[in-house]
Amino acid sequence: MDLERFDLILAQGAQKRILVVGDFFLDRRLIIDGPLAEPAPETGLDAHQVVEVQTGLAAAGAVSSNLRALGVEVVAVGVVGDDGEGFELLRGLDAAGVDIEGLVIRADRFTPAYIKPVLRVRGGALRELNRIDIRNRGPLPREVEDRVIRTLRGLLPRVHGVIIADHAPEEDCGVITERVRDELGILAQTYSEVAFVAVSRERIGLFSDVLTNPNAAEAVAAAAPGARWRGDPDPDWELDRELIESAGSELYRKNGQPVFLTLGNGGILAFHAQGPTLAPAIPAGGRVDTSGAGDAAIAGIMTALCAGATIAEAAEVGSLAAGAAVRQAGPAGDTPGPATRRQLLALWRENAAGASG
Repeated sequence: MDLERFDLILAQGAQKRILVVGDFFLDRRLIIDGPLAEPAPETGLDAHQVVEVQTGLAAAGAVSSNLRALGVEVVAVGVVGDDGEGFELLRGLDAAGVDIEGLVIRADRFTPAYIKPVLRVRGGALRELNRIDIRNRGPLPREVEDRVIRTLRGLLPRVHGVIIADHAPEEDCGVITERVRDELGILAQTYSEVAFVAVSRERIGLFSDVLTNPNAAEAVAAAAPGARWRGDPDPDWELDRELIESAGSELYRKNGQPVFLTLGNGGILAFHAQGPTLAPAIPAGGRVDTSGAGDAAIAGIMTALCAGATIAEAAEVGSLAAGAAVRQAGPAGDTPGPATRRQLLALWRENAAGASG
């Protein structure tokens, strides 16, 4: 894909409207000044002193933020609690320019959140401490499922793409319950002109009639239960290529829809009628942070698909978006910021110059 085509895809994608449905998390960092710790009179234990609070968006929120950075119009559909975390989440989405009218606010649900204490030690260095997670561990009430489904049905005629962000580990405790997942499959069949792509940490193999975007570990777990690989907890593209390709092929065969399988520093392997096709990762120099790569990749993939890109082109845009995102490294524990269209174009030129050199 040449620069003119790449720029055209991003420009046309920025004119589209994408619905993000799923689990919207708040990301909150509590900066603790270590030397200020003092004993609590009630317990005698150290009372750590927070000197700065930073908030951001995670999970479906981070995907939405990445889409907005590319200029895409975004509408959110999900469930948040009537709590402080919910207030901050809604404020963050609104500030990012996300349409939040499709979010259901419930007093009986938590707003999912990642609370990250970060210790500032002498000299100013930052060290992330144990994270505190807030999430719902009871099933989503049926009347809330009904409302989510009604909202989806009402919005589908007005969007060009749907990203399904299933981030709740517990079955039926997040927004993408079995009923909602089944409804999304029906809607994907009904609105064949709309692109549907799902990401799911635990249940990527349960989706039907939608494109999927697993990482290597998720794909192997879904397609080859019980499979084991050597080395790190995640499969390694070079060492476990046969296992990963087999898993991606099985997901594609089972679902009948393209699979964008992310490989970390291996890039994105797309399984489709002309595939598999590999979009290599962009070499990263200097300090990087890979924690936001997946959110950037799915935003790039969906933006490209809505612009009429081929599956191979969408994988390439997703790989470039991930490469740009990992370069947005911030302080310890801070989720990297989203990459803009200008940054993606600059990275394309840089990569092309490196390849020709």
